[in-house]
Amino acid sequence: MWDKHKEGKRVAGSRAEKKPKKPSRLTRQQKVLITVAVVLAIALAVVVACQRLFVEPELISREENPEKEAIDYGEGTQPRADGQRKSDNWYTVLILGRDTGGGGNTDTILLASYDVTNQKATVMSIPRDTMVNVSWDIKRINSVYNMNGQGEKGITALYKEIAQLVGFEPDFQVVVEWDAVGEIVDAMGGVWFDVPRNMNYDDPYQDLHIHQEKGYRLLTGDDAMQVIRYRHDNNMSYGYPDGDLGRIKTQQAFLKAVVEQLLQVKNIAKINQFAKVFQNNVETDLSFSNICWLGQQAVLGGLKVEDVTFVTMPNTPVSCWSRTYQNMQSYVVPNARELLELVNNELSPFAETFTLSDLDIMSVNADGSVSSTTGHVEDSRAALPPVKPEQAPEEPEENDEEPLVDENGNVLDPETGEIIVVGPDPETDTGSEGSGSPQTPPQTTPTPPAETTPETPTAPPVEPEPPASQPEPEPTPETPAEPATEEPGFAIIDPAPEG
Repeated sequence: MWDKHKEGKRVAGSRAEKKPKKPSRLTRQQKVLITVAVVLAIALAVVVACQRLFVEPELISREENPEKEAIDYGEGTQPRADGQRKSDNWYTVLILGRDTGGGGNTDTILLASYDVTNQKATVMSIPRDTMVNVSWDIKRINSVYNMNGQGEKGITALYKEIAQLVGFEPDFQVVVEWDAVGEIVDAMGGVWFDVPRNMNYDDPYQDLHIHQEKGYRLLTGDDAMQVIRYRHDNNMSYGYPDGDLGRIKTQQAFLKAVVEQLLQVKNIAKINQFAKVFQNNVETDLSFSNICWLGQQAVLGGLKVEDVTFVTMPNTPVSCWSRTYQNMQSYVVPNARELLELVNNELSPFAETFTLSDLDIMSVNADGSVSSTTGHVEDSRAALPPVKPEQAPEEPEENDEEPLVDENGNVLDPETGEIIVVGPDPETDTGSEGSGSPQTPPQTTPTPPAETTPETPTAPPVEPEPPASQPEPEPTPETPAEPATEEPGFAIIDPAPEG
């Protein structure tokens, strides 16, 4: 008898059986070749992606690119822009730190030179009080950006002054907003740094509050911003003993710590975060791919923190007479021989040796006039001994800095660049800051020398008195203190840099 149950099992079993595989048409050798091709395709895709991400900066001379706009240096020395290089992969970059919250001041000026071939770098800080060869009265380098209208024109003018100072044009320039420093530190996960002193400063004008304790610890981006911006406490008597040079030392130590920790391989994975910071806070003629290439060369090339030298421009503090404020102003001037040696041995990418006449280095002479190693001074009045009133102090008083004013004489906040309204309180009349018209600094007109008339010799007794009709002798004309064609009856107020 037919067993339906057994028959069902046979049918189910036959359906459960797997069909035999068809023999492959590819040989083992062909399979290996296909696998190799896939791997090569993936590798090629990675290489193409890396080529787009890491692009070597291209150095194009003006001869190779006639469309590249030449810089007009006027009657000043023409810095070197082309020539034989010490190595093919030697790059120089001008780095300017701009404080948007502080009115766009460019107090942080760095000139970096990186020899990729030999994995060696030098970063020179240029103090903001450096005297430069400009046509206006107050000649500090941090006045150049604002005196030329800020923005692109201001950056170009500052680039020109630094190029003339060191004798060559940097290959590239990078303008970094202060905010970028904090964002980079946060992207790195913080930076370990030894804060050199207690720091307490508050500036309500730009909403700046600095409160940091001395000691070694992990700094956040906000901590880092406070540390590198600090100059002195609210009590100005407590701060760096050497003023801005002290702040430069702290900034250099901080940058050294950043470089040491940034060169760690783990930070390569954070490239997207760095790219975002770059796009939002950096203006440069280098592409982000160029910067990635330089970073790649540093990490893979074995650049160590001891291979990066941080230096401050060799300098000497000096004082120079201001015809605008009728007092002595403090500066630093480069030590010519030391700066020349630094340029030739560490900073310049060119094989040709520089001489002092190639560098525009200012100095103050014994008679109070200024001069340049180039033999040309932009401010012709400053090249002459100054005419001082008798009551003018010979030496600047300590911490006696003049206010920053605009072209109309309005007092400006040194950090924000905004007009400070100063005057007596209309209700209390205490003379403290309050509402009222902007206060302008006193405009002191130089006192001309006293009129001198040649002494008339006493007539001998035997000589008769001159007749009454004899004409009176003409008075000796007064000797003007300044040429009459320069300033007809008013003082021209040149802006002073921030205090």
